[in-house]
Amino acid sequence: MKIISGILILITAFLSLKHGWEGLQIDSHPEQLKMATDLGVGKTGVMVVSVLSLAVGIAILFPQTFFIANLVNAITIVLIMAFSLKGGNYKMALMEIPFLAIPLVLIYLGHPLKK
Repeated sequence: MKIISGILILITAFLSLKHGWEGLQIDSHPEQLKMATDLGVGKTGVMVVSVLSLAVGIAILFPQTFFIANLVNAITIVLIMAFSLKGGNYKMALMEIPFLAIPLVLIYLGHPLKK
């Protein structure tokens, strides 16, 4: 179980850092800015979520901040799903379900280095 938890932590940290960095570079990705605008999230909202995502990507690596990082990650994914449903983009909301499962499974498994 510790190996599975460790692998999921690395995947989550990578994805959080990747999405956070891409969000900060939103000006060079006009299609992502259009998608965010369709969801009702402006450029400032994208920046806030990006910084939050970078923080989660780092915080998830440490046992002391593991739970709160996964909780913030799950809440962020639920918010994305809610904005998608509000905007009528059901496909995006459904695509987020597996990504919502990852932080919940990690909370259940716990951090592999925690004693």
